[in-house]
Amino acid sequence: MNKKKSDIILDKKDDELGDLEVYRHSCAHLLAQAVTELFPDSQYGIGPAYENGFYYDFITQKPFSPEDIELISKKMKHIVKQNLKIERLLWTKLKAIDYFSSKGQFLKVELINEKVENNEVSLYKQGDFVDFCRGPHLPSTSYLKHFKLLSVAASLWKGDENNQSMQRIYGVVYPTLEELNEYLKFLKEAKERDHRKLGKTLDLFSIHNDIGAGLVLWHPKGSIIRHEIEQFWTEEHLKNGYELLYTPHIAKIDLWQKSGHLDFYKENMFTPIEFDNTQYQLRPMNCPFHIEVFKSKNRSYRDMPIKWAELGTVYRYERKGVLHGLMRVRGFTQDDAHVFCTKEQLEDEVTDLIGFSLKMLGTFGFKDLDVFLSTRPDKYVGELKDWELATAALKNSLDKSNVEYKIDLGEGVFYGPKIDIKVKDVLNRSWQCTTIQIDFNLPKRFNLKYSDNSGKIKQPIMIHRALLGSLERFFGVLIEHYAGFFPLWLSPVQAIVVPITDKNIEYAKVVYNKIKENNIRVELDQRSEGIGRKIRDSEIQKVPYIIVVGDEEHKNNNISLRIHKKGDQGSVDLDHFIKGVKKIIMKKGSNYEV
Repeated sequence: MNKKKSDIILDKKDDELGDLEVYRHSCAHLLAQAVTELFPDSQYGIGPAYENGFYYDFITQKPFSPEDIELISKKMKHIVKQNLKIERLLWTKLKAIDYFSSKGQFLKVELINEKVENNEVSLYKQGDFVDFCRGPHLPSTSYLKHFKLLSVAASLWKGDENNQSMQRIYGVVYPTLEELNEYLKFLKEAKERDHRKLGKTLDLFSIHNDIGAGLVLWHPKGSIIRHEIEQFWTEEHLKNGYELLYTPHIAKIDLWQKSGHLDFYKENMFTPIEFDNTQYQLRPMNCPFHIEVFKSKNRSYRDMPIKWAELGTVYRYERKGVLHGLMRVRGFTQDDAHVFCTKEQLEDEVTDLIGFSLKMLGTFGFKDLDVFLSTRPDKYVGELKDWELATAALKNSLDKSNVEYKIDLGEGVFYGPKIDIKVKDVLNRSWQCTTIQIDFNLPKRFNLKYSDNSGKIKQPIMIHRALLGSLERFFGVLIEHYAGFFPLWLSPVQAIVVPITDKNIEYAKVVYNKIKENNIRVELDQRSEGIGRKIRDSEIQKVPYIIVVGDEEHKNNNISLRIHKKGDQGSVDLDHFIKGVKKIIMKKGSNYEV
């Protein structure tokens, strides 16, 4: 079914909403109609389209079961076949309130009272079902043949913890069956790559309610990957003229008052801790500590730029409902850094940061990027001339770096413009990583100073930047991007030696020890299992190299090599194997051929 926008959008101009969003929103109404017909006592709340589909929230007497979802889906298909006309109604506010009150739909009454400022209410009707909505919608239910309900989750009315709980049904819809099937295929692949699932299978990390929601335990295999990331990060920063800082996890609450976090960020901060008659706060940011180091002595233009980096763990109160594996946690480590520079140095520093970011992300295999330049919002601090200077520096630096980017108008933070870099994984999903933000606010709040070449006191410019973002989130992205089969330099176990029988264990130990002596992460499988089982288990663990040794290998003083996903490579000289592996690790490449 190929429809032009003008054929399906009823109430708005063609360029205001894409076709797919109209399909999604119309399908949310189809879902609500089916639920209310099957469960007349239910109340329907809101049902928006979102990036990947649609959902609708309901208050029900009991949670929806899988059988309920199947019934709802069948009812939706029946409504589609009825080809019900979808029409817009304009009622008075009083008429709309009376109508929904008579139906017992008090959530709609609440929404109308909150959102309708004049006396005209926009509603949409299909069959006997009416919903409060601005639209636009498709002409009839017959357009909605290709949908699928995906899941049910608990939600809260308006997302407020103090409000009643609801049931949220998620779904997807597409104009054609081919598009729907393609998306369902994508979902299946994404499910197989889910970092929470692979984190457990590969024994990388865990999160326990007994310890606290959103708090991550890094297991040995996950920790070795983190160690490799941190070591690479540290080496690259030292090469690029950064110095390292270590700062406390808590500070007196006065510091956060001075920085403005208590005014602007309090809802994301944990409750203060009190001892010695003084309140302390878990840090949500690292910036104030770096500023205090800057203020610890007089600074001159000769010191500039000053570049300080820290892998600093911060703590933020994320609502329980939004926590998601490693992607959204309450305690995480930022690869944080701050650059203090003069106005004259700003453009060069930003250019260097862009190059540094691209190199770091590229080393981890991320070449496909979305870059955004976010400009001055309506509410901002600082002088307009400083905003113009900073925005021009960011733009000029992007242009010099030959980086394609989009202007994100008015989406800068209140204290300065910024560059955001999002990486795309193998499923073409975007993930926020790098942020380069220019700050006029904190240097002023903390009265930062340096003396220029004529002895005049000036205020430095402060650049906040994170290249990988948080290590937890970045690790989650890595897991899903590589489906747990990491580049060799990151693999927690790079090789495993597998003796065919118990009598081959002694030679296996010789091979194991020689590989280990060359700083290759290797394990020895001495279990009394068949060789087939040992190989299958190693494949499940995504070990890059499986080294099989038996009588023949012992006799010829070599190894039989298998590469994950590539299978049997035949007999290989051990020294040649070790030399090849070390070369691949050193280059941080993704090719496993030795």
